[in-house]
Amino acid sequence: MTRTDLLALDAETLAALANRGLVKRAARDLAAGAGATVTAEPDATLTGRFPDGTTVTLAPGAGLDRGTCTCAAPGVCRHLIGLVLAHQRAAGNPPGAPAPAAAPAPPAPEAPEWRPWSPGDTGDEELAAAVGARAVAAARRTLARGYTARLTHPSPDQPAARAELPTCTVRFPVRDTVAHAVTDAADAVRGEAVALAVWAFRAAAEADPAHPPARIDVGGTAPGRKGTAALDGCGPLLADLLLDGAAHTGPVLPGTLGRVRDELAAGALHWPAGVLTDVLDQLAAYEERGARFRAEELAALIGEADARARGGSGAFLGSGERGDTPLRRVRLTALGCRISGTPADRTAEVYLGHGGAGIALVLRRRWAVPEDAEPTGAVLARRRIAGSTLGALATGNVVSEVASRTPGRAVTLGTSRVAATGVTPVGNAWAELSEPLLVRDFAAHARALRRRPPRFARPRVEAEAVHVLAVEAVREPGYDPARQELRATVLDAAGTAARLVAPYNPYSPGGLDALAEALRGGEPAGPLLVSGFVRVTADGLVVDPLGVRTGTGTVVPDLAPAPRRPVARLPHTVPPAPDDPVALALHGALSALATVTVHGLRRLPAGAGTALSDAADALARRGLATTAERLRRVPAALAEEGPEAAVRPWLDAQLRLLTAVELHARGD
Repeated sequence: MTRTDLLALDAETLAALANRGLVKRAARDLAAGAGATVTAEPDATLTGRFPDGTTVTLAPGAGLDRGTCTCAAPGVCRHLIGLVLAHQRAAGNPPGAPAPAAAPAPPAPEAPEWRPWSPGDTGDEELAAAVGARAVAAARRTLARGYTARLTHPSPDQPAARAELPTCTVRFPVRDTVAHAVTDAADAVRGEAVALAVWAFRAAAEADPAHPPARIDVGGTAPGRKGTAALDGCGPLLADLLLDGAAHTGPVLPGTLGRVRDELAAGALHWPAGVLTDVLDQLAAYEERGARFRAEELAALIGEADARARGGSGAFLGSGERGDTPLRRVRLTALGCRISGTPADRTAEVYLGHGGAGIALVLRRRWAVPEDAEPTGAVLARRRIAGSTLGALATGNVVSEVASRTPGRAVTLGTSRVAATGVTPVGNAWAELSEPLLVRDFAAHARALRRRPPRFARPRVEAEAVHVLAVEAVREPGYDPARQELRATVLDAAGTAARLVAPYNPYSPGGLDALAEALRGGEPAGPLLVSGFVRVTADGLVVDPLGVRTGTGTVVPDLAPAPRRPVARLPHTVPPAPDDPVALALHGALSALATVTVHGLRRLPAGAGTALSDAADALARRGLATTAERLRRVPAALAEEGPEAAVRPWLDAQLRLLTAVELHARGD
């Protein structure tokens, strides 16, 4: 009896399900005559007996991790791999049959007509047989809370279905079966991840059978009581913060916000919990008179927290996700590094591309700065992280067996005596990244960015804007001394332009020189791929670069040392056109609202109400009458009914302005 699901497992899939070393050893044993003798039961259960006495069994519809073996090795062992290889050989050349004589190769058969399929076609009974009843039960608890998935549906060009879950990716390389799904989640949670991916495909098919969506919110009918109660408590706390402001907030409110944040995280509401974490960081920065405090940032966080709390339960809130998911052996590609800091500390953010998922992750590390020390990015590049230097980590391929990932796409690298993290040269890995992480068509990516909902309605993930641009040519590199920015125009293969804008980083004084050298170099050293934060404006894409991959290596400006020899000066660029009046009016209104987050509605300084009214008048003059009316309600409520009555108008105006700024910036 032939198991078609096992015949479809190629070497790459087997290596992903186990590891490459086991596949090679099993192949050597088979070639040396030490392979398994395979027998099949009437129900398609396969049993393999090896010359050393080991017996292995694999039931129909079960993944390799569900097989049994009499050897002492845990998980998928070489005998299970050997059973598959022996079955594949027996199906192609029955044992005992003479080797076929050399003959002219027959004409290649016509490829069978492709027919649609979906992992969602799998029933729950078949799913339980594939991953186990315990894994399905664990997945049901997540399903009840709700989660979000991004799906790649099978097609003739890409037959393998793929689901990106909040903390891992699941791929289905064998059609019509889910037992052999490949995931970067650790073995302990593999079955749960596979079940969640299957249900996501099923929900997409139910939403639109003809054109299933690529992004789907699944479940969420029974959110945890603890998390929901904490969510309900966010509103009064945000109101207290607006009433008193950061300047008059005592220790009680931050402590209460911290407890609510912990309850939200315990209830798997990680996105609103993340907002409160950032709010607490801003309050701590104000208390310490730290440079990281920004009134506009605190105001935006309060508006986002209110929007997510008012949105109710479900995946819109980032519910039902694990707080930290361990990953099995994972390969990540470093895309560069950003150095930031204050007089008291430095922070390095290494951005890592996950090729299988088509997304970017971030690894963050912060160091305290001793007195009278001002370490630059070049100095920090020698600091060690997970057994490697920051410089090597930011420019190589990272292979780790002790990595974990959060729903916010932050990754941590652990340490272990039995598992390791290794860094190898990056090679051609940037060019092998999958879309949308790798952007080859600038115009198509700009259209995709314009279709996104506002920030507060999207998943709250880090590195969302990090991409790699495939660059065909660089035009007009120059330096703006007034803004201390290096600018250039980069073109894709179709000739579509994107603007490269790199501001001077005081923590990396050699960065712009290194970037200029990389942009100016000729082939094979010239720019081929540029990584960075990509946003869209009315004129197209704009990238703030993190790294440049040329024919001779990777340049990370924030880690570059000061040049040893003078760098040829770039021509001064023509100053950009002044900000448009609509943008100025919108940002002026946000600045006026941000005053409330510092002083509080109860203690607004004289003239703050007038500033709000003036900002509303400026919006009205630019044609934003509805937004202006929302803003006018804040000083009106404050004057007529008191500070408590102005809280809701402030939140409504803040949310509308945040949305207007984002839509206007991208040309909508």
